[in-house]
Amino acid sequence: MKQIEDILKDTRNASATLAFCEEKRINQTLLLLADRVTEATGRILEENAKDLARMDPADPKYDRLKLTADRIRSMAQGLREVAALPSPVGRILEERVRPNGMKLTKVSVPFGVIGIIYEARPNVTLDVFALCFKSGNACVLKGGSDAEYSNRILIGLIHAALQDGGGFSPDVAVLLPPGHESTDVLLHARGYVDLLIPRGGKGLIEHVRNHATIPVIETGAGVCHTYFDKSGDVEKGAAIILNAKTRRVSVCNAMDCLLIDSTRTSDLSRLCAGLEKHQVEIYADTACYDALKGSYPEHLLRQATPENYGIEYLDYKMTAHAVSGGVESAVAHINEYGSGHSECIVTEDEQCARYFVEKADAACVYVNVPTSFTDGGEFGLGAEIGISTQKLHARGPMGLEELNTYKWMIRGNGQIRK
Repeated sequence: MKQIEDILKDTRNASATLAFCEEKRINQTLLLLADRVTEATGRILEENAKDLARMDPADPKYDRLKLTADRIRSMAQGLREVAALPSPVGRILEERVRPNGMKLTKVSVPFGVIGIIYEARPNVTLDVFALCFKSGNACVLKGGSDAEYSNRILIGLIHAALQDGGGFSPDVAVLLPPGHESTDVLLHARGYVDLLIPRGGKGLIEHVRNHATIPVIETGAGVCHTYFDKSGDVEKGAAIILNAKTRRVSVCNAMDCLLIDSTRTSDLSRLCAGLEKHQVEIYADTACYDALKGSYPEHLLRQATPENYGIEYLDYKMTAHAVSGGVESAVAHINEYGSGHSECIVTEDEQCARYFVEKADAACVYVNVPTSFTDGGEFGLGAEIGISTQKLHARGPMGLEELNTYKWMIRGNGQIRK
């Protein structure tokens, strides 16, 4: 087996074949891969079952790890959607001619090699490859040991499609061994990897941020709030809260905290009525606890403590908190405890809505729409390489355009600087 540094060196060399590559070759490779993934559904499920057998079904990661025929179809469809999107490579972002006749052109170009460290989410293997490949980047994948069997079969399908679909080297997409050694080498792969993106929980992201010596874009951790304003519509709010919390609890755009105007706590029982069917545990402050007591199941209702704020549950659990200062207080709470991911307001007051979207410090802010829509596919990006929660370079769902940087191309005719 090749040493990890040798693998990275080969990927760096192979990345040069992708920059400004003919888009037709890339698209036909992605479409072939989509067909191969669909055809291999049975084999993928068999390998995924081996991973699932090693994980406790009660683990919040279990749902992320689990593949089904429907999820595999969605993964294949994601590949087709990425193939149908225009390439971001070579776009002219700006042009100008200087007084001395020099022509400056700002052009989008690939980063080169992008590394991804992710946990038990085998769908990420295909999403990341597709986006990196279509944007002209080679990719280094470092999946978790929890998804080892699933990732292995998917990278095998990728390598076969690369060779059969467009004659590409398999080195443009590599899967590193799942051990800690691979992570340590990748964190310090200066000269081999241009950009590193962690996808996972708070612990993984903090480890990468604190130890990497190459550029990092933080993604993932989502402490998401929904604020029910004093002018909020109860029927609309109940549907939004239910979808935001229970659609998929293990994903980063799931709601963790319901904020409600203190004048509307009498509506809490109706707003939360659908949650009890999913056995959602509510950690409520005193005002919300008193409002829910007697209407929400006693065994699912808890008294909130300070530790319940700013937590990403990734489970059928949430916090409920009443605010007495209107939208200003709600935004202050969000800016203190949120993670910069996605925040929502339910309101019929346009002035409150405007204040919320302008002042809430998050990559995605919603008015009367649940945070569950924070997703590359839902944004029309085909897929996403992650949800950036920082402010440098990219923010929110990162699609093809965010995987390009730019260069200045300058043309002249012998001009000399004085």
